[in-house]
Amino acid sequence: MDSGSHLLFGISLAGLACLAPGVVQEPTLVQAILAGTLVGSYAPDFDTVARLRGYGSYVRIHRGVTHSLPALFIWPLLISLPLAAVFGVWEHYFSLFLWTFLAVVCHVGLDALNVYGVQCLRPFTKKWIHLDTLCLYDPFLFVLHAVGAILWFVVWRGEAGSHIGEMYALIFAATILYIATQASQRKALVKLVQNELKLTTGVCRLVPSLSWFYWQFIYESETSFFLGELRSGKVIVLEQYSRKNYNSQGSHPIVKATMGTEGVRSFLHYAQNIYVSWKVKNGGYEVQWRDIRFWHKRKFSFGVDVHLDGNMNVVSDRIGMDKKAWDPPYV
Repeated sequence: MDSGSHLLFGISLAGLACLAPGVVQEPTLVQAILAGTLVGSYAPDFDTVARLRGYGSYVRIHRGVTHSLPALFIWPLLISLPLAAVFGVWEHYFSLFLWTFLAVVCHVGLDALNVYGVQCLRPFTKKWIHLDTLCLYDPFLFVLHAVGAILWFVVWRGEAGSHIGEMYALIFAATILYIATQASQRKALVKLVQNELKLTTGVCRLVPSLSWFYWQFIYESETSFFLGELRSGKVIVLEQYSRKNYNSQGSHPIVKATMGTEGVRSFLHYAQNIYVSWKVKNGGYEVQWRDIRFWHKRKFSFGVDVHLDGNMNVVSDRIGMDKKAWDPPYV
């Protein structure tokens, strides 16, 4: 999810901790837990520093090792130990570690629910886990947890008590119900696409949006890729691409000449539904690698462009999102 939502969930977890009598009786412990859940709710995204080395490095690193199984335990240790010393709550260290751990787990779990996904099963597998259920920024969840934070810090002025814990228990119950509803809707929409296309085999991937009534989809069958939209339960197929072209382009000498570039290596590390095309340009060639899961206005948003000279030597390559930040898809 987006950073703002992650931080709001961190505040919410600290509020939920107020359900425990042993926590609310120690104001200093509440402060330590709030600090731990805030930092823990963002910690896995410290890998964004990889952007300093270029977008290619960022794609290879982001949501990888920092979101892995070992990281679920390493981050809480790195955060809770200094906080226990600063706030002087060593006697409550287990409680501090536990809530910080839950914040890290919550971060990774929420990231797994959107389309970008996470490599959360490393080191056992580098497979990307993406449940395609929530948009990167979900307005309902953001507002729900923002209201909770406002009530706690503005209305109740940061007071810690059982009523705070009870409020956040209701907020998390609503959150879980909402996510379950979205997951159920996604499952129903996948079946709807299959029935509309009259296909029983293949893989259907959905891309949620800011609206509950609009989703994008890509269906990968044995012969084709279908791109389309779901508007209020109606399936609209916009494009169809032959897998024959998809399979043959990758073996073309011009395409092969781009395989060693940093941009293409980073792209192949992450992309799943790859479509490659090339054209003659400026006396050389332009090769476009695209992950066709991500598109807007019938144009593919994420990929890498490689420019070759007439002798198929690499001139330049650029990887990234070819869209405005406020345009979908939000991944």
